[in-house]
Amino acid sequence: MKKIGIFLVLVMVAFLYSFKDEKQVDYTQFVSPFIGTEGTGHTFPGPCLPFGMVQPGPDNINQGWDYTSGYQYKDSMIAGFSQTRANGTGISEFGDVLLQPFTVDKKENFGESYYKETEKASPGFYSVTLKNKVQVALTCTERVAYHQYTYPTKAGYLLVDLQHGLRFLTDSLVLESNVKIEGNNSISGYCHTKNWVNRKYFFTIVFNQPFSQATLLERKAKEAAPRYVLKFDLKDKLLETKIALSTVSVTGAKLNLKKELPNWDFQNTISKAKKIWNNYLSRIVIDADARQKTIFYSSMYRLFIQPSNIADVDGKYRGADDSIRIAKNGEYYSTLSLWDTYRAANPLYTLIAPERVNGIVNTLIEHSKAAGFLPIWTAWGQDNYCMIGNHAIPVIADAYMKGFKGFDANAALEQMIQSTTQNHINSNWNLLEKYGYYPFDSLDNEAVSRTLEHGVDDYCIALMADKMGEKALANKYYHRASYYKNLFDTSTKQMRGKDSRGQWRTPFNPLMATSPMNNPGDYTEANAWQYFWTPAQFDITGMTQLLKGKKGLTNQLDSFFTINALNPNKHLGQEAMIGQYAHGNEPSHHIAYLYAFSDKPQKGKALITQIYQQFYGDGPTGMIGNDDCGQMSAWYIFTTLGFYPVNPVNGDFVLGLPQVRHAQVHLGDQKLLSIENQIKNHQGIAKFNQKTIHTAISYNNLLQGGNLVFQ
Repeated sequence: MKKIGIFLVLVMVAFLYSFKDEKQVDYTQFVSPFIGTEGTGHTFPGPCLPFGMVQPGPDNINQGWDYTSGYQYKDSMIAGFSQTRANGTGISEFGDVLLQPFTVDKKENFGESYYKETEKASPGFYSVTLKNKVQVALTCTERVAYHQYTYPTKAGYLLVDLQHGLRFLTDSLVLESNVKIEGNNSISGYCHTKNWVNRKYFFTIVFNQPFSQATLLERKAKEAAPRYVLKFDLKDKLLETKIALSTVSVTGAKLNLKKELPNWDFQNTISKAKKIWNNYLSRIVIDADARQKTIFYSSMYRLFIQPSNIADVDGKYRGADDSIRIAKNGEYYSTLSLWDTYRAANPLYTLIAPERVNGIVNTLIEHSKAAGFLPIWTAWGQDNYCMIGNHAIPVIADAYMKGFKGFDANAALEQMIQSTTQNHINSNWNLLEKYGYYPFDSLDNEAVSRTLEHGVDDYCIALMADKMGEKALANKYYHRASYYKNLFDTSTKQMRGKDSRGQWRTPFNPLMATSPMNNPGDYTEANAWQYFWTPAQFDITGMTQLLKGKKGLTNQLDSFFTINALNPNKHLGQEAMIGQYAHGNEPSHHIAYLYAFSDKPQKGKALITQIYQQFYGDGPTGMIGNDDCGQMSAWYIFTTLGFYPVNPVNGDFVLGLPQVRHAQVHLGDQKLLSIENQIKNHQGIAKFNQKTIHTAISYNNLLQGGNLVFQ
């Protein structure tokens, strides 16, 4: 034993020594923004900053499910370069202020093909050469996009298209606009758009040299914003432009530009962006081969793209009620895909980006005060009400349970209660309380999924209220959280739709996936098998009892991972599948980790490794299923480290198996968590600071730092 102890010390010393110069490592070299840009990942290759407002990049076309980020890797045409988009979503939004350089005066058909081999991307930078020989390069700060165009001649043209946007089921987009040409080197204004959300954006565009001519193009039917063609007589074939955005005003956009990017220094802007990205990427250091590092650090990159801080540099932002407000500490976050991210992305922020957590929670509280209930899915500060549940609640509860103090817990609890007692879109509390479930004959669809998702939120409120000493309130919500049991059908061992008379849905096919847009039914982008496991996020004990013990739990999991899918459809969440497990959509993400509570825990570790290796890659097709604002990436990061937040709010991380030999996590207060994997064949034990741990490790333990060894 003494020799083994000495050996472990030597290993750890060597491991730590290997990281002694890590501050000098350029972690951006391991990031490929092209991962997930082909297929259903819906990512984008353009530059951005961590939690930044702008995301400039190429748009191939302006609509279509494949083009929700504006881009598909295989597409051969670029319509132009817009300044905003979302990462890996299933519906389009943004695409503001499209610019397109060209070389011959024209009034239409501005799309250009490009030389694929010239397309390059890294954190904070993107470049490509169009077939018209214009070299395009993009970078940005948090609120300002910065473009550089190198023309083949001194005569240069530029399309400024303010009607453009990434659209979803709309052909009009812009409701109104007010745009002005200011002198001969600036254009400013605002557009009021209605797409996934109803929103206003304000902008200013400035050029490093004057344009000699500005031609207003003829508006087409239903267009409410201008398009211009600008002509430049270039001095050195180089044109630079900066585009600053604001939710508040043109004055706000101009202030953002003045504060963030007052000078014309393209390379320095790239260098600053790279430095900022390295600060975030270096928070976890792994020992792995080049391919795995590429996948891992690209996942880290995507995790930090959002949510976006949409407050101006002076702290002003436009609230959910369209009023102008001041953000606490200058932080007000949007692009909150909460149905997705509450599961792993938000818990991961509490570990490796804790400085952002209070700002996110304050945003949720302030949004609720303005809108009347907590946000469901926000873009540009406005709710699109997409998806079900009220999953701002677990994000708040998670922060509170982990000891974050930068928000008013009483105000938070008040908004949580209001959001779960007063009826609002997607939530009918009178109906839920009357029956103890949502009857499928009283809702248009998603009755089972809504019941189960509300259970997660109710449990979170109960847990937080319990810790705050509100015992009666906690008991009320614990009881509501148990409503899922009212939908458990003992004959099928599934969560099954039930009508207002208490009758099961008939016929019933647990393999048939449903989705509100494509195949309305009782489940949300999933089937009965996949939604069965939702309550296990917070009540694995109760679920095990329903299944008659650990053996029953194991049998149910075994069946789940082996029953073949029925005509899997990616639009119904049936993607990246192992049996009924669908890694391409979030309801499945915690399920392989549930084997830790069964009598075959090693089986779960083998499946976790299979998912990790099978459904992530280092090329454009390296993501199967939408990244969903970093949730798919968060699963990969947690799994690399060897644990996962099955319960996203109680502070426990269920142990899996590290997918690297060594990892080091930089925590707050200059503490380090070192992780070492010595396990073969998915069997072994875990020790934290020499003490054996079983099933899960707590957030508080991890924050202490030290050594987590799987041996």
